[in-house]
Amino acid sequence: MRTEHIGSLTAEYSRPAVDLDTWRQAIAAAVVPLEIREKPGTPFQGRLRHTAFDGVSVFELATTAHTVRRTPALISREDSRFYKLSLQLSGHAVLDQDGRRAVLGPGDLAIYDTHRPYTLHFPESSRAMVMVIPQEPVDLSPEQISRVTATCFSPDQGFGRLINPFFVELCNSIEQLPEAYGSRLVHSALDLMVTMLAHELDSRHEGPAHAAGSLGREVREYILANLGDETMTPASIAAAHFVSVRYLYTIFAEESQTIAAWIRARRLEHIRRDLSDPIHAQRPVSWVAGRWGLHDAAHFSRLFRAEYGESPSAYRRKRLGQECLAAAS
Repeated sequence: MRTEHIGSLTAEYSRPAVDLDTWRQAIAAAVVPLEIREKPGTPFQGRLRHTAFDGVSVFELATTAHTVRRTPALISREDSRFYKLSLQLSGHAVLDQDGRRAVLGPGDLAIYDTHRPYTLHFPESSRAMVMVIPQEPVDLSPEQISRVTATCFSPDQGFGRLINPFFVELCNSIEQLPEAYGSRLVHSALDLMVTMLAHELDSRHEGPAHAAGSLGREVREYILANLGDETMTPASIAAAHFVSVRYLYTIFAEESQTIAAWIRARRLEHIRRDLSDPIHAQRPVSWVAGRWGLHDAAHFSRLFRAEYGESPSAYRRKRLGQECLAAAS
């Protein structure tokens, strides 16, 4: 695990609490610029802890009453795209995005998108865990995510009974975990999050738009379940779902990449995870790549280097830090 320093703030709660100007600078440097205003008559004070695993940042924030806005003027096309998953630990918060409002109490979860405007209002002193997640590893499209932003997931209902306590315990113990195992748990958390969001989408009945969205999720789930099949192509995927290849392409039209590029990105992401995982430390790199459908070693190595800037073997040694990995690479 890597301890992150944000200005004068460290992975331990900052002592003493920082003022509003310091908080603004710290949050802007760590994630994205925000408009932050204290509650009139209540001077702002904030404390935080911040750790990062494999590109996913985990914050625990304790603050006095304040309001946060991500305004259109603060959003740039060039900004990296992130989702934020917020778990309320104490106090209350009100999240507004995409025409919906979620009132969050202790134990409640919600997700929001930093690439679209949102408002978070904290009417009282509160504590929250926030996971900042790059858009790429989330196996739902931005359009699908936009339909479940600012939705309250309660620990008393549905999947929240199982999933919300997991996030609470993750927040409580994450600093004690070695980086490789912390990364594994964080990716498990992302999988749980996607499961909960997909279930929420499926529970809604929205006519033809819902049917098209359901097919899109089915296609993505099919692809993820068959990533190890090197013969999978857009034509075979379309045939498996009784649609034309042209219609399949329309499902991915909202993505910034083609279906072939999406499949390749998912394969590389899973390979990267496995190369960081001590469970697979003694497996050859070629075995890891083949597990996810990339059997041509030279082709795979070129793809990996182009995506991550170094060879698979070098990446693995850096992540796991074990000399004995040379023999397995």
